[in-house]
Amino acid sequence: MTTASKITLVRVAMIPAYMVTMYLSGGQSGLWMFVSLALFIVASLTDFIDGYIARKYQQVSDFGKFLDPLADKLLTIACMCMLCEWGMMPAWALMIVLTREFAVTGLRLVAVQNGTVIAAGWSGKVKTASTMVGLCFVMAFPTAVWMVNAVVWMIVITTLYSGIEYFVQNWKCLGLSK
Repeated sequence: MTTASKITLVRVAMIPAYMVTMYLSGGQSGLWMFVSLALFIVASLTDFIDGYIARKYQQVSDFGKFLDPLADKLLTIACMCMLCEWGMMPAWALMIVLTREFAVTGLRLVAVQNGTVIAAGWSGKVKTASTMVGLCFVMAFPTAVWMVNAVVWMIVITTLYSGIEYFVQNWKCLGLSK
């Protein structure tokens, strides 16, 4: 197993600890929210570190290609689920995120069956990075309703844009156009 994949596994292993501290915070500022924020930041930074190491040291692997985006999704959706539970994020916004993730994953599965690999697009990377940064702001300032709302809309817009872009650029993979 490559160093990059080991770092990704650390990110996955951090998610349960993050969830526990988020639960203990109750969505309020304080020690547990600070610990949650710290865990989330470290986990988010591992996303950039493992990618850098994989590219720099030629450690790109099929396992890493599978696990890295899954770890990102698990981390961000874990946070959004807690925000939804506390009424800080509307369920419809979370549903948009989940729908995009399932749809793009489905598109990639169909494409791979037809011998095409759909690489992560720039807009998907922007979506992931902006979502991670936005969620950090929400955890840092959970009572700033205007900020929470701005982050939710930013997540929704970048999610929709990147999802639409994936389908527009890869529509032929579904075999619907002749």
